[in-house]
Amino acid sequence: MITKTEVEEKSRKGGLRTMPFIIVNESFEQVASYGLQPNMIIYLMTFYHMNAATGASILGIWNALSFGLAIVGAFVADSYLGRFRVVVIGSISTLIGMVILWLTTMIPQLKSSPCSQFQHVCNGTTPIQLAVLLSSFGFMSLGAGFVRPCSIIFGADQLEKKEDPQNQRLIDSYFNWYYGSIGISTICAVTVIIYIQDRYGWQVGFGIPVILIFFSVSMFLTGSPLYVKVKAKESLFMGLVQEVVAAFRKRFTNIPLIDFDDSYQQPHESEILAPSNDFRCLNRACMIQDPQRDLNPDGSASNRWSLCSVEQVGSLKALFKVLPMWSTGIVIFVMTRQFPFAVLQTKTMDRHIFPQFEVPAASFSVFMMIAYTIWIIIYDRVLVLLSQYTGRPRGLSPVIRMGIGLIISCMSMALSAITESIRRKRAIEEGHGDDPSALVNMSAMWFVPQYALLGVAEAAYAVGQIEFFYSLLPKSMSSIASAMATTGAAVSCFAASVLVSGVNWFSSTRGKTSWLSSNINRGHLDYYFSLLTFLSLLNFLYFLVVCRLYEPGNDGSSRLSHEAEEKECAYRLLP
Repeated sequence: MITKTEVEEKSRKGGLRTMPFIIVNESFEQVASYGLQPNMIIYLMTFYHMNAATGASILGIWNALSFGLAIVGAFVADSYLGRFRVVVIGSISTLIGMVILWLTTMIPQLKSSPCSQFQHVCNGTTPIQLAVLLSSFGFMSLGAGFVRPCSIIFGADQLEKKEDPQNQRLIDSYFNWYYGSIGISTICAVTVIIYIQDRYGWQVGFGIPVILIFFSVSMFLTGSPLYVKVKAKESLFMGLVQEVVAAFRKRFTNIPLIDFDDSYQQPHESEILAPSNDFRCLNRACMIQDPQRDLNPDGSASNRWSLCSVEQVGSLKALFKVLPMWSTGIVIFVMTRQFPFAVLQTKTMDRHIFPQFEVPAASFSVFMMIAYTIWIIIYDRVLVLLSQYTGRPRGLSPVIRMGIGLIISCMSMALSAITESIRRKRAIEEGHGDDPSALVNMSAMWFVPQYALLGVAEAAYAVGQIEFFYSLLPKSMSSIASAMATTGAAVSCFAASVLVSGVNWFSSTRGKTSWLSSNINRGHLDYYFSLLTFLSLLNFLYFLVVCRLYEPGNDGSSRLSHEAEEKECAYRLLP
């Protein structure tokens, strides 16, 4: 390992030369990963004989695991292995998972044969076949969880040079290039890769991501001698756990009614002498019971699992205070996890833009990405105008933008229910009730408005939520904002999977056809989208209640963050 001075010197000489290796690695990982997911529901239904609900549930759990393991990846990188090793492990794990998935397309024994229209009973999927499939998902989830939270920060490590006042501009430029490449990569994934899968089949469509990941890992390892590899240190997550444990171990200790300066542990340079009165039970974590036992000669805590500082307890309290607002995002992100059913819908419709060009069914999510990007660009351009009327440097407050996102998401789900009702009615009128693969005389472009609304909703809410976290949490916890967004995505994926399974079970009781039947012409996706609309409306009402928990005028600037008025949102915290 190297010292801090050596890190900065090596960063000055070789930081810029390492950027292509890091950006290419993450870009190719994005192309490969996002290129596999949209069409995966079709692959599962065709070769593993899963119904639509089961396939959607498995994909939801896969995504939940990928986002959830990002927390594990960040913790392991910060506390034990360092970011370079974690990125390498994640990249290799992704490669292994994709190779296994690719092999299922080439080895007949690893998947079931597709059913023909003349077969009444299809051969079921064996446990070994299912285990191989799920193992590929597991390796790819581990890879995504290790690469995504560490790759971007690892790139910033290469440019770190605190004594240079112009260095921050260089880092900001790096983040812009990084996210720009990720955006382009994602669009390429849901257009080019999906088109190849539809045109040339699964073997070629899954083989190209394998080649991209192999090239990505090779290029990243090639740059290894040039990298700055910062030594792992204690993780902020571990500090939060220590504070909870310290408070729990002292749960029977009485809290004094009057705070004395020498009752609590604080660093010498700290200006905070006593903890706040909210969440008083957590104040026990920083209470000094026996100075001889609890403190070192320099005044620091002898055991951090028994005694924490006042500032640390304040950080934990700030985290608890943003949890209610964090929970309002679960439902809106559940809305964005319904794409597997949208693929089944658009696959039965006319997807031609021009007579000679047909948009792949799984590529329609690109309209959501375009709307997402356009909203951010437009809003960023009108910030100056809005700030003149609102008095806020970021225009509308984060809470208002979050509320706008929730309302638009409700409109998107309502439009989805209406559009599906029309599509289903037309399919039955044309005699396609028993043929879910028949083409309905209806343009799939009718689905574009609901995708656009959902993209705008996600952009308004996600960016507003990150700004809310960033302004409410202490500056030392800025990385927690990204972690909370990632955790919210994991919870929403898991909630979407549970919701699909529950609706499928409840709607199919007493021999009835499930709303989420693989034959969408017999099912009722319109009812399901109506249910999501109702849940979105309830979530908005819950959001209004949560807003009442915060002080008036506290929607984006907080008494907990003394620099909140001076800080700008770190858009690089977006997951």
